[in-house]
Amino acid sequence: MKKSVLCSASAALLLTTVLAGCGNSAPAANSDKDGKAAEGGKAATGTEAKAGSLQLTVRHINVRDTAKSALELLQGVVAKTEQEVPGLKLNLDGVEDTVNRDVKLKAEMSSGKPPHIFNLFGGADTQNYAKAGHLLPLNDILKELGLSDQFYNLSEFTVDGKIYGLPESGYVEGFYYNKKMFQDAGVQVPKNWEEFLKVCEALKAKKITPIAMGGGPESAWAINMLGNSLFVGLGGTEQQEGFKSGKTKWTDAPVVEAFKRLKELKDKGYIDPNVLGLKYAEGQAKFYTGQAAMLFDGTWATSAVVDKEKSTVKDNVGFFRLPEVGGKGDGYINGGWSNGYGFSAHLNENELKAVKTFIKNFYTIENQADQLNKANRIPAMKNVKGSSDAHPLVKEISDAQNSSKGAYPAFDALVQPKVKVTLESSMQELLGGQITPEKVAERMQKTQEEANKADGEKK
Repeated sequence: MKKSVLCSASAALLLTTVLAGCGNSAPAANSDKDGKAAEGGKAATGTEAKAGSLQLTVRHINVRDTAKSALELLQGVVAKTEQEVPGLKLNLDGVEDTVNRDVKLKAEMSSGKPPHIFNLFGGADTQNYAKAGHLLPLNDILKELGLSDQFYNLSEFTVDGKIYGLPESGYVEGFYYNKKMFQDAGVQVPKNWEEFLKVCEALKAKKITPIAMGGGPESAWAINMLGNSLFVGLGGTEQQEGFKSGKTKWTDAPVVEAFKRLKELKDKGYIDPNVLGLKYAEGQAKFYTGQAAMLFDGTWATSAVVDKEKSTVKDNVGFFRLPEVGGKGDGYINGGWSNGYGFSAHLNENELKAVKTFIKNFYTIENQADQLNKANRIPAMKNVKGSSDAHPLVKEISDAQNSSKGAYPAFDALVQPKVKVTLESSMQELLGGQITPEKVAERMQKTQEEANKADGEKK
């Protein structure tokens, strides 16, 4: 991702928030039954339709307590859309994000029967589902609704010039930290890896868990966030860009070194010793309830970290990006717009009109501002104005973005799903002391080559 993309995200936060003061139904297949119901309801003609004669499923991932504001916004959009489309009933289907991405949606796409509207990741997921013919192209719809030029960046949802998904918000990844714990331990924000290790050791000496992390069942992706930033920091952005083409390998020195450093953090007791027994949300909670000094996470975690009722660190929290690790990727930050909504390609005429209405109602400047102000989410759309009383943490996140050289997407937006899943299980084994960094690298390279070969055979 180019520097200009990152600057857009930074401007979205910095100019609209900090400086504002200056200026459950199961997924329904798109079956003949659905089509007849829609036709009988005459939803498309404006003729009075029987309530519920046109039913669509909306698969979302706003199931955690920390996603309340996002769920409330979605519920409001659903209600508005149902009012505007005669006979329409939108059935909300909330599923945990990893289960949706790696289990349910994958199976539904394989059978050719995805939900009508669903949470979708950009990158490899979008590419695979688009090429299989299951994602609705959105270019003409965005033009019709006047939204074509309203998003900061749609590259992760674009395949061969066609747009197949729309991001809810943007993100960057880095360290949230407890300022009071740092002060008590006599340490400051580290600038490089050596300083970072000294900070961890000083915190540990004060009997403070340095890094909170939940990488247990269905949560290994949380381990990969830090691992991803480490191997890009050491090997440069081109390191992960080359895995799929074969230009780079998982067995390259920067990747192996990244795995070694991650293992070192665990072996020295810097990462929560119960990391493999905690789910992602539980690890996150250890930080915002004051049981650990740092949390490496995406900025979607901000709403939980500054929650007025649950967070005990909200008044003492800061943010910094990964310190320099001594490699070609120093100064870059993991960030982008990679999570949002996709839509089934198998819609009849009435379902398509309902989906258009949903898009019109969901993707508005007002809704983006709502999530910026309530959940501190980086806007996906332009011209979003934030409130003047934004949390100071928002400015620190903006500073981390503005001072970086550029942004890059998460590795799993670039490689095949099989590679992503293999790294997750391998990271759990690595932190559990069951496998060496070198063996992880060998396993990953073998999996990558198998996935690349399979892709070649499909062409």
